Amino acid sequence: MSRTIKRAPARRPVPPRRKPPRVSLADRLVAVLPISEHMLHRIVTWSIFGLVMAGLAIAASVIGIPGAVGTAIAEGIGRAGFRVEQIEVTGLSRADRMAVYADALDQKSRAMPLIDLEAVREKLLARQGWIQDAHVSRRLPDTLLIHIVERKPSAIWQNQGKLALIADNGVMLERISADAMPDLPLLIGPGANTQEAAYLRLLDVAPALKPLVKAATWVGNRRWNLTFESGETLALPEGEQEAAAALIKFAQLDGTRPLLGKGWIRFDMRDPDKLVARKPGEIADRAISVPDSGHVPTTNIQAKSTGTTGQG
Repeated sequence: MSRTIKRAPARRPVPPRRKPPRVSLADRLVAVLPISEHMLHRIVTWSIFGLVMAGLAIAASVIGIPGAVGTAIAEGIGRAGFRVEQIEVTGLSRADRMAVYADALDQKSRAMPLIDLEAVREKLLARQGWIQDAHVSRRLPDTLLIHIVERKPSAIWQNQGKLALIADNGVMLERISADAMPDLPLLIGPGANTQEAAYLRLLDVAPALKPLVKAATWVGNRRWNLTFESGETLALPEGEQEAAAALIKFAQLDGTRPLLGKGWIRFDMRDPDKLVARKPGEIADRAISVPDSGHVPTTNIQAKSTGTTGQG
């Protein structure tokens, strides 16, 4: 009899156990820190930049590195990647965005260490009326951040037939056309833009008349003529207090016996003791009595038809 010899199946070799990769101390610290890897990279980048800038400043002050050498080192930092490649602008609504880019890039060098942030800010403030303030900063490695604070238009200024929006400090913002005028006070005449704050204070003393005033002309750089929506002109005296007192008196008279919208074309209150008025087409003067209502003084209104009361 033949015997069948059974062989035991061959054992597969057991692969050796791999040792877990060794985690460095730096990796352990990163895992423990409560910040993202991206944020850590930014911190490291800023730290390197700060150390380099501090080193340049110390070297320049201690051993007197010539300006050309310091510039060469800064250019080297720029070539290493610390160079302006992007500009991010926020807060912009009415100002010229392309002009902001042009002012920011108007540099002798775009190497980050050589960017003069304050010079960029001053240039933006000087060249664009819309810009009230600007905050300029770096975001390493390659971005300039510019946040714009814009002025708000507060009035329209008409001078020599041209219209412009102005801010509350009289700064001209931009030219506009007559068919694009917003609902803002209209100031007319040379220098009227610088009197905008005083004009608003004047109107505040007579709130009943304020919505009825269409425009104000600054005459001779010393006083106002007010033009009402109904077409009349009121000449006020010189001086802020004197003009306010005259306007209050006119508002009281108009409240007692309406004057606006009654056919008059001009009122003159430059003389504090009387109101002179004029109607078109009349030849003789006409005295109009105003009843005394207790708080309104009795006043004579003289109507003049020939000649003018003057604009000065």
